[in-house]
Parts: sequence; structure tokens; C-alpha cells
Amino acid sequence: MNRLALILVIIGALNWGILSVVGLDLVGWLFGGQGTVVSRLIYGLVGLAGIWACSFFFKLPAANKSSS
Repeated sequence: MNRLALILVIIGALNWGILSVVGLDLVGWLFGGQGTVVSRLIYGLVGLAGIWACSFFFKLPAANKSSS
């Protein structure tokens, strides 16, 4: 599940990056526009994956506080 969430978060990040650089919503372009059911499903899954990925912060090892 973590791997799937990470893949979806990467897809979302790449989509936003492409959108900011060239103005192309790749997910929307590939699946017939932003309003199509498939595009909205992918956007929703990316959003849920982002929420799931927030749990990764609690799994990170504690930072070494003695080094500055």
C-alpha cells in the first residue's frame, strides 16, 4: 500500500511540475480533460495517496539532535 501511495504521489508531483513549466495538465490531457470520470478518479486517488503519505513522517527515524 505504501508503494502504491508513493507512486501516486509521484504522479501528482510530476503532473504539477509539468503544469507549472509548460502549462499542460498531463493527466487531463491523457484521459480526455479534467472533468472526465477517469481524470477525476485519478485526481482523487492522488489526493488520498497524499493523505496516506503523511503517515510516512511518523515512520522516519528520529533526527540526531546532538549535531547542528
